Amino acid sequence: MKLVCSLATLVFATAPVASLAQEVTPVVAQIVSPVHSEHGTSQTGSYDAGLSTLTIRDDRSDRALEGLIWYPTDTAGPVRLEFESAVWVGSHVIRDAIAAEGAFPIIVLSHGMFGSVRNQAWFAAAMARRGYVVAAINHPGTSTRLRDPDQRRALWERPGDITRVIDFAVSPGALQVQIDPDSVFMAGHSLGGFTALALAGARYDAEHLAQFCDATPGELTCDILADWDIAQTAQDRQQMQADLSDSRIRAFAVFDLGGTQSFSEESLRTIDKRILIFGAPIMNSGLTLDIESRALVAALPTGNFRYVEPATLSHFDFFNLCKPAGFDILAEEIPGDEVVCQDGGRHREAMHALILDEVTAFFAESLR
Repeated sequence: MKLVCSLATLVFATAPVASLAQEVTPVVAQIVSPVHSEHGTSQTGSYDAGLSTLTIRDDRSDRALEGLIWYPTDTAGPVRLEFESAVWVGSHVIRDAIAAEGAFPIIVLSHGMFGSVRNQAWFAAAMARRGYVVAAINHPGTSTRLRDPDQRRALWERPGDITRVIDFAVSPGALQVQIDPDSVFMAGHSLGGFTALALAGARYDAEHLAQFCDATPGELTCDILADWDIAQTAQDRQQMQADLSDSRIRAFAVFDLGGTQSFSEESLRTIDKRILIFGAPIMNSGLTLDIESRALVAALPTGNFRYVEPATLSHFDFFNLCKPAGFDILAEEIPGDEVVCQDGGRHREAMHALILDEVTAFFAESLR
């Protein structure tokens, strides 16, 4: 059980939850009208969700990438419940099912700090039922069980991981499901949102971040990046500040990102990719909305983003549903981490439905 929510440990060691309550000012963001079909904004879920393990096979022997892939299937079963525990509600999938015929769009999914491919299993399975392939890998250095400090310091590798997944996925015959190479999307939560922005064209700016951190002592992202020794040498700065974008990705979904202030303002202003941004005003993770999602919205060029800030959305509503006993179990076994299951039942289920419909509509519009 100690590993159930270990990704939250560093966050709450440096930013007590009680200190996060603060007044926020609503923002006015550009809204791109969602796509409406005769069935509403979401697809009908005409498939079941297949699930298989994913191993990226390429020439990078120094950074192995492994994870999971969800995909549409017409197979009749057997359906099984995966990722179920005393804390977490599982998701229904068909293991190693035969993929449905046809070429499907793909979403490459990037987890948050010290998270894993399981964190957004609910999202991946639901999008597979809606006709998308979803590929997720555990990022070496910043995932639950892969915390090597040298790999963590090489934070520029995170966007590279996603590029490698795309390279592999669009290679003929690499996967059991056929991918439409012209329909590549990405979604990222928290540090995964940082990863998504880099792939969209945002450029890391060590000097800009240093100035921000000097003026904002104790800010969570500053402390984390400093603790990880990010861009502390000339060689590392060169790697971090390089262009890490991937032009094949048509659109992005960014879920309550961290690290906005590490990007140059100029690079944010010139991003030409369509981005769906979720900001979480229930700030129970240590991230501050005004300097993260809201600041990103203010920096991006008009015309290519949609900003969604539901009043009751929290950072951990992008996780799987929690069981009724989950909060108390975590409070007893890992005090402090129980916040990841705060309002993790019916309320989170409603947030999931909203997130799925927004992402589905936004990506569908991006395919037009």
